[in-house]
Amino acid sequence: MQKELPKMFVAETDPLMAVIDIAKREERKGRALAVSIRLEALATHITNKGLNGIEAAELLRREATRYENESQELH
Repeated sequence: MQKELPKMFVAETDPLMAVIDIAKREERKGRALAVSIRLEALATHITNKGLNGIEAAELLRREATRYENESQELH
């Protein structure tokens, strides 16, 4: 008698789950791109305005708060 593998070890056969996995990966890629673009914009702003370390740190803190607030809105 052959044992069946637990469900988590069976190859992905559900097309809906495959589509969901693809969508999740695409969403992560999109978020990563958005964050990298935002970080680049912040770095450019810091450089162009000649912000010192304290000012740059405060700018980053405000940005972190913005991300935190956005994540709370989504939950």
